[in-house]
Amino acid sequence: MEAMQGLVERLEQAVGRLELLSAVSHRPPGNCGEINGVNGGVAPSVEAFDKLMNSTVAEFLKKSRILAGDVETHAEMVHSAFQAQRAFLLMASQYQQPQENDVAALLKPISEKIQEIQTFRERNRGSTMFNHLSAVSESIPALGWIAVVMVLFSQSPKPGPYVKEMNDAATFYTNRVLKDYKHSDLRHVDWVKSYLNIWSELQAYIKEHHTTGLTWSKIGPVASAAAALSALSPGPGLPPPPPPPPPPGPPPLFETEGSKEQSSPSRSALFAQLNQGEAITKGLRHVTDAQKTYKNPSLRTQGGQTASPTKSHSPGPKAPQSHPLQKHAPVFELEGKKWRVEYQEDRNDLVISETELKQVAYIFKCDKSTLQIKGKINSITIDNCKKFGLVFDNVVGIVEVINSKDIQMQVMGKVPTISINKTEGCHIYLSEDALDCEIVSAKSSEMNILIPQDGDYREFPIPEQFKTAWDGSKLVTEPAEIMG
Repeated sequence: MEAMQGLVERLEQAVGRLELLSAVSHRPPGNCGEINGVNGGVAPSVEAFDKLMNSTVAEFLKKSRILAGDVETHAEMVHSAFQAQRAFLLMASQYQQPQENDVAALLKPISEKIQEIQTFRERNRGSTMFNHLSAVSESIPALGWIAVVMVLFSQSPKPGPYVKEMNDAATFYTNRVLKDYKHSDLRHVDWVKSYLNIWSELQAYIKEHHTTGLTWSKIGPVASAAAALSALSPGPGLPPPPPPPPPPGPPPLFETEGSKEQSSPSRSALFAQLNQGEAITKGLRHVTDAQKTYKNPSLRTQGGQTASPTKSHSPGPKAPQSHPLQKHAPVFELEGKKWRVEYQEDRNDLVISETELKQVAYIFKCDKSTLQIKGKINSITIDNCKKFGLVFDNVVGIVEVINSKDIQMQVMGKVPTISINKTEGCHIYLSEDALDCEIVSAKSSEMNILIPQDGDYREFPIPEQFKTAWDGSKLVTEPAEIMG
């Protein structure tokens, strides 16, 4: 009997262990209940990022709320972007590195937040806080460090220098804020310190936890869009009951926003008809005397309904159709002696490594991309590009930037002339060998030359405003000092 009792106890213990193992093996991957064998916590890298958000980012949010207005609204967007990055880091701590074709989908939430922040700045160019908005807008791409493969000014795939580069972009505008407010309103000075501190702390965080790139989990499933949703969803539990249907409301008295959008084509058609001028009467048909009520009183008894002499009315002029912007296929090819790099988007791995002295490079309508040109080439032209980075070794002729925005280039060797025309935002990093380079600019703004000094770069702005005076024999033009 005692032997039977002992057997039962051992069976119960075995069943208990099996149930425990079953519970662990069926735990969903999004559950943070166990990290690296430790129950009830998150990965150290996520924990450290939480500390950064709760201290540095929270302090920036606090200083922005003091300034209120556009600055506060912008700061809330920044906070939301950091929350999206935190969610991505949480997923990376639980999943293995994804396939290359899944990366864009996983980065989309962060990309959308960055785009929202930059769009807000563009829509508020008349704001009195435009320098504040610009400092944030120009540097917020630093959150893209998680996808850095080759940084613009570094041959090693380390994200830290990329964040520093974005911090430098912010400094250009924060210096303007300091110049405007350092003697009148110290709240803005505190705001600048709190914002720049974010990127300094982020660099320290990256150095400690992601020195050579984002660290993914070594165990668990491979990350995918579905895995990301699983990682960010709450733990298992009973779903809440569906809410009751809302009571029917009164009929709308005014157009809703949706109805306005639906009515826009008809409104466009109306404007198209009005714009015809005298030609609008061509669509009207002639009314005979038999159809005029004052000449044919019997028509009044018919309720105003008259039979049309034709079977169908001639249709009015149609609204002009809006054609969607044509999506061009990206081009990256050597055509004769010309390298064509066109319509590239979100590409930071473009490299031209086989060059000849007679070859030229033409870069057209590239967006958020980086190109490296090795060796010696005749000339380079950047035309209609946005947020484009260029690194090149040697150019024997000229480098031209035309009709572009937010361009950064680094000269590794020598170049005799750089021309900037109709461009907003151009930062040029010169090498020691390129200090004798001549820079010609016209109809451009926010241009800066960065000179190497003591292992770092010192920034010098190119004048945008000039004064001209007659000295008795000729016109004399010189840069005008900005009166602060």
